[in-house]
Amino acid sequence: MSSLSYLDLPHAEDARGVVAMPGSKSISNRVLLLAALAQGTTEITGLLDSDDTRVMLAALRALGVGLQEHGEGRVTVQGAGRFPVAAADLFLGNAGTAMRPLTAALALMGGDYRMSGVPRMHERPIGDLVEALRELGADIEYTGQEGYPPLRIGAAQLRAGQAARVPGNVSSQFLTALLLASPILTATTGQPLVIDIVGELISKPYIEITLNLMARYGVQVERAGWNRFTVPAQARYVSPGRIAVEGDASSASYFLALGAVGGGPVRVTGVGRDSIQGDIAFADTLEAMGVHIEAGPDWIEASGVHAASGGKLRAFDADFNLIPDAAMTAAALALFADGPCRLRNIGSWRVKETDRIHAMQTELEKLGAQVESGPDWLRVTPPARDDWRDAHIGTWDDHRMAMSMSLAAFGPAAVRILDPGCVSKTFPTYFDVYADLVSGVDSAEQSGGQP
Repeated sequence: MSSLSYLDLPHAEDARGVVAMPGSKSISNRVLLLAALAQGTTEITGLLDSDDTRVMLAALRALGVGLQEHGEGRVTVQGAGRFPVAAADLFLGNAGTAMRPLTAALALMGGDYRMSGVPRMHERPIGDLVEALRELGADIEYTGQEGYPPLRIGAAQLRAGQAARVPGNVSSQFLTALLLASPILTATTGQPLVIDIVGELISKPYIEITLNLMARYGVQVERAGWNRFTVPAQARYVSPGRIAVEGDASSASYFLALGAVGGGPVRVTGVGRDSIQGDIAFADTLEAMGVHIEAGPDWIEASGVHAASGGKLRAFDADFNLIPDAAMTAAALALFADGPCRLRNIGSWRVKETDRIHAMQTELEKLGAQVESGPDWLRVTPPARDDWRDAHIGTWDDHRMAMSMSLAAFGPAAVRILDPGCVSKTFPTYFDVYADLVSGVDSAEQSGGQP
């Protein structure tokens, strides 16, 4: 798949089946860092195999952390507390879940580190995190554009009793990075760390994941609403011994959406109503669109309309601040709604793997939808059946663009996905799994082209 320059998706009519979710990207990279910073050895099961986790594993190895990969998502991590290697050049691709937390951890440890990524990573802001770390005594320099990677990290002179201030409206990964790295500072200074949030905190469910996992490693963070977080002076990470990574709730959204427009039922396993991931709330979005949802502790099932035969989902006007990743799936489903759909409070899309508001508008318009957008919103008017247009869908080096726009195959137009291999960031086998669930006209095989 990764060698194909394009993939032609057959017209799809039905979708049904059961699919096990790969491990959560958000949980996988958090757990890897926590295991590396903890006392003791952690056996991780269900770890996602993807570009982002490979980047984190490679970085931890370069920093001297003992790692053993046993296959099938099982990894043993020998906790180092502080990284044994004090000088390294780290290339972190386009993995924000690696760049941001490692920046915080390395900056609070101090050393001689250089951190860089692909060109898009050098366009993703990190200034708010850097300023917060500098307030705590970190030595960080920009070696390119001010406010963005690449970075050079030097020796830290940590300040006891100093509070950190982090804007809440750009990326929740900034707060997650500070929280995950905080026991490094509290152990060094012997003082608690207070983190104050400036403005409204977005993507709160991702912070809930961070706090939940920190607690699994023995650090209880005190929270005063969503405005102040306090990490106690005695905080230190201790391995729980074994930890299982949940299936990815964001990836589950694409398959539940297949059930929504392909009749279903489509069931995802490995993630369910007991999940610690906020994106399971996407099931509520689907219910509001008229999809029948059933769920158990570790599974969710969706049954919906037959969009290929003219079935329509209910239009929506919703705030997606809490589930920005799964919101991309909702934007694609708007193609099959019975009226205009509005996605609100999605400003964080602007600083993701690409500017997702611009990218989504561009690709939906290719298919014939009428799309309007603003700084933090998108309005999609679905095309009438005769107004659909054949389209080559650009994926913008963004895995979620490729996966969400695969739903367009349930429309009457011919759909070609460009650079389908970009799904390797989180779900390398996505289009193979998709093909196993979908049936329709000439759907026995997909066609692709070489670069």
